[in-house]
Amino acid sequence: MVDLSHGVPVVVHWGAPLPAPDGEAIAVALERPVVHAAPDTVAPISVVPEHGSGFPGRPGLLGARPGGRDWAPRFRPAGHTLDDGCLTVEARDDVAGLGLTTTMTLDHVLSVQVEVTNLGQDEPYRLQGLSVALPVPQQASELLTLSGRWSREFQVQRVPWPRGAHTVENRRGRTSHEHPPLVFAGTPGFGESAGAVWGAHLAWSGNHTLLAERLPDGRRYIQLGELLHPGEVTLGPGASYRSPEVVAVHSGAGLSAASQQFHRRLRARPEHPRSERPVIFNSWEAVYFDHDLDRLIALADRAARIGIERFVLDDGWFGSRRDDTSGLGDWIVSAEAHPRGLGPLVEHVTGLGMSFGIWVEPGMVNPDSDLYRAHPEWTLTTDGYEPVLARNQLVLDLARPEAFDHVLGQLDTLLGGHEISFLKWDMNRDHIGASGAGGAAGTHAQTLAVYRLMDALRERHPGVEIESCSSGGARVDHEMLRRTERVWTSDCNDPLDRQAIQCGASMLIPPEVMGTHIGPERSHTTGRRHDLAFRAATALFGHLGVECNLLELSDAELDDLAAVIAVHKRFRPLLHGGDVVRFDTEPAYVAHGVYAPDRSEALVSLAIVASAPSLTPPQLLLPGLDPDLRYRVELVPLPGEREGRARSSPGWTKDRVTLRGDELDRLGLQPPVMHPETAVLIHLQAS
Repeated sequence: MVDLSHGVPVVVHWGAPLPAPDGEAIAVALERPVVHAAPDTVAPISVVPEHGSGFPGRPGLLGARPGGRDWAPRFRPAGHTLDDGCLTVEARDDVAGLGLTTTMTLDHVLSVQVEVTNLGQDEPYRLQGLSVALPVPQQASELLTLSGRWSREFQVQRVPWPRGAHTVENRRGRTSHEHPPLVFAGTPGFGESAGAVWGAHLAWSGNHTLLAERLPDGRRYIQLGELLHPGEVTLGPGASYRSPEVVAVHSGAGLSAASQQFHRRLRARPEHPRSERPVIFNSWEAVYFDHDLDRLIALADRAARIGIERFVLDDGWFGSRRDDTSGLGDWIVSAEAHPRGLGPLVEHVTGLGMSFGIWVEPGMVNPDSDLYRAHPEWTLTTDGYEPVLARNQLVLDLARPEAFDHVLGQLDTLLGGHEISFLKWDMNRDHIGASGAGGAAGTHAQTLAVYRLMDALRERHPGVEIESCSSGGARVDHEMLRRTERVWTSDCNDPLDRQAIQCGASMLIPPEVMGTHIGPERSHTTGRRHDLAFRAATALFGHLGVECNLLELSDAELDDLAAVIAVHKRFRPLLHGGDVVRFDTEPAYVAHGVYAPDRSEALVSLAIVASAPSLTPPQLLLPGLDPDLRYRVELVPLPGEREGRARSSPGWTKDRVTLRGDELDRLGLQPPVMHPETAVLIHLQAS
């Protein structure tokens, strides 16, 4: 429910549906009293809160004209339209010479964007920020956000909502490993299947700011927007700035139901992948930079043998790129690494019935590259300062038309000259002192340029799919997923770490776009060893891939890996079309799964990730199934399991049992005794 009596719309109710609400009566019922030592009117938490109207928190619009004028605008209504579920509200401040347009839609989620326009005739408006605010009921007293680092992304953080402000800011130049732009607020003790939850995500792939504030009068709100560097956006007369989209959800039945709304929203978009997600082999952890054709062909043969459907050639195929110190920016097939070009490998891969993919990092350049030697001015660096390198590379300024056209031309030639159906699109460093032409900060323009580059390539090559990779999961957001069919969740393939990483990521994205790979027995990033069954049980719940040296595996190990891929393909329609659920359990365990939308089937995983305090796992309760349906319950065996995983197992793991949905909800299942760092898969089929 939205109040339009103010210049900027005010969200009066955002939560459970109200049948035939009386808007006027509700507004009167919720009218707040004036308190002592405060203005004579109570400024609302509008979508763009106004300091000039007396709002005591962070203003939604920050900016000023030269000399600091017009810094606290007060907008007045200028009209609105409601068309097919989309509400557009116009507001003006004739004193400040500004216009504000708010666009709101309500379908699977609440979506909000705002746009500010400089209506002044002769002076620029220097924008410092434009954020969207949404009120949250006072009973939502806990906050959940995601944190992390490289190879340990999407870690859940829960804190009591403090007095004052809880602030998260990201200046990495990408969505970031550390602070994904996602926040949930909930009632005390909210869980995966209980409690009221309000969540919001900023669909943006650059810098961002997130605020959750509790005002002195008790009101609460969350606010999300792009974080702008000083001078990054200046609006000339008639120019506009449109904020990133804020996507908001509500659930009265816990966190899993709120996450499902984010997933349904993505799945409803026309650009969401509809075709079956192919099982991938990625060459990185098999060969690194060693691109020997015979070895790659042998890997492709083994990949096809075990059921792989897409072969991806990773870093090292271009320019002087024999290690990570040179060649970035030179997107031309290396005569040293591939003397006969890519043709023989591509033809061999496609001849085996697999599609072919390749790694690129279009927004970067090594100082040791032909491109940098020819155009050092094409980087996001600041004149007069020594550039700060990261991973031996600099950021290429794609907002420069000549740099943009150069990269687009090279990638267009690459895709036009080979049967390539997939790009693994990487971004392996932060923006540091990133200034473009003229010395102004360049992250905002760079983010938009990356979008334009992807859009231009998709227009020229509509059959090519793209994966968003950024040192793992540092560029995962709903705006990037308008242009990509997959995101690389983390550079860490260790299944122990991946259990938490993937559960955190599932709060925002569904399994079919979440890259999940079976790595080697010994993890590349952690050095830990795990059996195939645990690696497989973890990777099954996503867009499955394999990333290990297949040439080192015995025939028996290859057969086991083929059997795992067959299990994934058996359940792929369910995994990639069902509702993701996570289950509250003891800290030593991770429990999650996927339910069919009609609740006719489910696949559930229970993993033990630490030494548990009790000898026997707790009963696994499975809420949310159809209470009246009867489910046949069976354990899904996975090959490659070390002997001695369980000392004893309950009877249902040996003989199928049938239970009603309400019995699985209230009584659950008794898992077998499990050793740490193992998992069991449970299949439920309505009968």
